[in-house]
Amino acid sequence: MLFLALREEQLMRAYPTRVARGGRTFRQAPAITRSLATLFGVVRYARTYLREVGCNARHGFHPLDVALGLVGDRFSWNVLTMAARLATKLSFAEARMTLASFVPDAPSTEVIENTVLGLGRHTAAWFEQAPAPEGDGEVLVMMFDSKGAPTATDSELSRRRGKRRKRRMPASPRHRGRHRRRRYDKKPRRKKGDKSKNAKLATMVVMFTLKRHGNKLLGPINRKVYASFAPKKHAFAIARREANKRGFGPGAGKLIQIVTDGDLDLATYTTEYFPEAMHTIDVMHVIEKLWTDGECFHREGTKLLKEWIDEQKAHLYAGEIDVIIDGLCQRRHGIAATGPGNKGKRERLLGIIRYLEKRVSKMPYDKIIKQDLELGSGAVEGAIKNIIGKRCDHGGMRWIKERVEAVVQLRCIEANGDWDRFVDFVHDRMRGDADRDGARLRLQSSTPAPLPTILDAARAA
Repeated sequence: MLFLALREEQLMRAYPTRVARGGRTFRQAPAITRSLATLFGVVRYARTYLREVGCNARHGFHPLDVALGLVGDRFSWNVLTMAARLATKLSFAEARMTLASFVPDAPSTEVIENTVLGLGRHTAAWFEQAPAPEGDGEVLVMMFDSKGAPTATDSELSRRRGKRRKRRMPASPRHRGRHRRRRYDKKPRRKKGDKSKNAKLATMVVMFTLKRHGNKLLGPINRKVYASFAPKKHAFAIARREANKRGFGPGAGKLIQIVTDGDLDLATYTTEYFPEAMHTIDVMHVIEKLWTDGECFHREGTKLLKEWIDEQKAHLYAGEIDVIIDGLCQRRHGIAATGPGNKGKRERLLGIIRYLEKRVSKMPYDKIIKQDLELGSGAVEGAIKNIIGKRCDHGGMRWIKERVEAVVQLRCIEANGDWDRFVDFVHDRMRGDADRDGARLRLQSSTPAPLPTILDAARAA
């Protein structure tokens, strides 16, 4: 309190009675007191208010708050950012309970969620201006994959946003579900294969470099992750921008390896954004398909099936994809067109044959082994489980894409080890905007930022 009082006196001693900010004129008004909840309790202090001059006067600002970067959200910057950091690891309710164990006046779950949405409005600017890491290797590896998060359906959103009904208290917690079911119509029975998850896909990219040491590539070095619920093309544009930052732009003559799961959309965008890259398919996805097809002519769990798979894996690692395709074609021709289960077996074999034929050029596993590059996409599989699955895919969760986008991107920043730098970046950015426009600093936001748009090639470069 003493520091705030002295800083206010020092600041206003030489402060003009009228100032211009953002094309608006402000004049000094009497000081206004406020209570600020900090990590150590509530602090109450007074600071001068600058009121806008004019008939269309809007909100003014407090010079002391702008000078010190104090947000007008009732809670201090450290409390809000600490709560948001916890919310990237725990649910909003658990984050509040955890923070309440250490902070006298912990923010509510609504305040924590609004803080996450407010920070989410700055993630795009952070990723765009973040400098390239130092000490990169000579080979860049990028892995792409997708993961769905459960989202609310239109009917669920209409229930949330509709007028609240007056609820009668149930006789006991045992009867709570019965009262809830009576308020809504019965759901139609789901058909076989239908999902109630209503998942919306996010695209995850993991990138790192490898350093040459003799015949081996050591790493990973400077591993970074990025995820977004925007279209897949957006993730590739971001990856192209980051590759250019790290010195792997077009014409650099450096090796870039891109590993995917065989998704044709990912192959299309790889060709568009990384025509010079070496695109390979995760070998484990191919082996899983071979296991499925091997069950067409060998019983599941038998020694014959395992021996056949080992034989195919030997061809796979030797780069003999044509041998595998020829063998599958012969097996398919050996299955009669009629007979119990034969139609399904033939269709299954035809599916893997076509899958392999379309992707032969992306399976040079003999060259990959020789160059000590990546055979699988385990890094992005693990990142998906950690960034999206661990926080956003639990029972009862029903997200809105724009809101879960903020959580996922903040988790990426936390996983990259950039949280403190990101928080400082947001603080300095908000303080500069407030000083320029003559406005209060507001971190919380009740509405999420729109999903990122697809970056054009010029900006991505």
